[in-house]
Amino acid sequence: MCGICGELRFDGQAPDPALLKRMLGRLARRGPDHAGCFSAGPLLLGHRRLAIIDLSERSNQPMVDPELGLVLVFNGTIYNYPELRRELLARGYRFFSDGDTEVILKAYAEWGERCVERFTGVFAFAVWDRDKHTLFLARDRLGVKPLYYSHSDSRCFRFASSTQALLEAGDVDTSIDPVALHHQLSLHGVVPAPRTILEGIRKLPPATTLSIDAQGQERQRTYWNLRATRPAEPHTEQDWLEAVHQSLIRAVRRRLDIADVPVGVLLSGGLDSSLLVALLAESGVNDLLTFSIGFEDQPEERGNEFEYSDQVAARYATRHHKYLIPNEDVLKRLPEAVICMAEPMVAQDAVAFYLLAERVSRAVKVVQSGQGADEVFGGYFWYPLMEAEPGSDLERFRRHYFDRDHEEYLETVAPACHGPDSTAQFVAERLARPGADEFLDRVWRLDVTTLIVDDPVKRVDNMTMAWGLEARVPFLDHELVELAMQLPPALKIGDGGKYILKKLARGRLPAAVIDRPKGYFPMPALKYVRGEFLQFMADILNSRACRERGLFQRPYLDKLLASPETWLTRLQGSKLWHAALLELWLQLNVDAVKAA
Repeated sequence: MCGICGELRFDGQAPDPALLKRMLGRLARRGPDHAGCFSAGPLLLGHRRLAIIDLSERSNQPMVDPELGLVLVFNGTIYNYPELRRELLARGYRFFSDGDTEVILKAYAEWGERCVERFTGVFAFAVWDRDKHTLFLARDRLGVKPLYYSHSDSRCFRFASSTQALLEAGDVDTSIDPVALHHQLSLHGVVPAPRTILEGIRKLPPATTLSIDAQGQERQRTYWNLRATRPAEPHTEQDWLEAVHQSLIRAVRRRLDIADVPVGVLLSGGLDSSLLVALLAESGVNDLLTFSIGFEDQPEERGNEFEYSDQVAARYATRHHKYLIPNEDVLKRLPEAVICMAEPMVAQDAVAFYLLAERVSRAVKVVQSGQGADEVFGGYFWYPLMEAEPGSDLERFRRHYFDRDHEEYLETVAPACHGPDSTAQFVAERLARPGADEFLDRVWRLDVTTLIVDDPVKRVDNMTMAWGLEARVPFLDHELVELAMQLPPALKIGDGGKYILKKLARGRLPAAVIDRPKGYFPMPALKYVRGEFLQFMADILNSRACRERGLFQRPYLDKLLASPETWLTRLQGSKLWHAALLELWLQLNVDAVKAA
């Protein structure tokens, strides 16, 4: 995993090396092992490396292949690169390195833009074709790796692994995108691609490629679409169980074997991460490193799940590490985490992952994590509620998912940001797309291809890569996802959710871990806002910067501040935290750059 950036100019001017240096500086935490750049006429490419595969200098980037006339910057991992390498060798290609980076170069030379269809893995990369004078960018099927871009009028195109790197240019339109703002405050921080909260920055959608020629002409292509339909041949429950078992084992093994450094597991104590430990043990892994984090309790909610993670660690004799973080450390370090967010992330566990990754990165460079299992296998409490709800697809979804209805949104933000119910329009259109059999199939497809990308997946990438730690997510292996989308809904939402995973876990995990109520990465202080945390948020929302920005209506903020624990979203998030986090992100990541 790494950080990438670049600039391609169309106005005859040379790219600015000083800008590239600043962009690389903002990406340094993603890749502490090496920094490199490449310049050719209208193009500058930059790379920060986190060395995971082929640790030698031969796999440093930007990687140049003079014979093919190609240059590559790449963030991610291609898990099937050994098989592709053998195939390319048989086709006559010669390799000068041993990692997955060079395989992308040769695959692009052989298959062109369709090379992405051959990759199993997570990736965001850019290839410069010297002879055609074209820049080709691509993002993995499920958007695990980020890829942002901006245009400076018609003069140039820039891209990077984070918005902060792009903001270093100083000419980015930082006005608020009103449609993105509607999404941000309705979908608990999710702004679906291609938008971001800032008008001047966009992101490449998952499963999409973008080609740009020397005149700035662009062409996008979607190379993968997820279907959620039953197979033609009927399957028994045992058939499905065996298929999921084999696919998940393969996904876990891929994310273990393709690394030249040790791989650990972020063990929360929930079913998903615990099952990863069990399957790794089943695959013959010994001496596994596991890591858990906990926080101070609140009267309403415990701040750790050690009682469950301890049982799993004991059962499989892992080398277990536990970290208990006091609230004073959370509040003190919270701004650091927000500075590392490529976009405003309201989920309370973002800070938890940031603090956990800091400690884990001292022991390993790579971990496996359970993100995605709830969306792929139907684990959230709102799925059965939606299923039982009458009405249209949109009505059933909105009543149990939207943070606020449109009327409350209009009360929340200043009149200058008012507009149509953009989020309802977006969700209705996505749910109406063909290729999904039942209502919940349509919901899960929306979750997996769109909502998860800009919530837990982005959160884990940003917070772990802030410490040069690569987090791998087996439950988002695209072949496993394709299989899971064929499952009958009853095999997902049965038994309180994740029915098929619970069946798989029987005999592999303690019953207490399988049968416990669904848990979430606990950080009660950001949910039950009081004391120093309340004062912290009040200071942000009463600040001069917030008042001058005028994004929120003051009566609405005053209402939240007067009774923060009264105003929770349908998913039990703090509406006060949602507002404070957005304002804090703008102050730390946009205002700070303007002031520099």
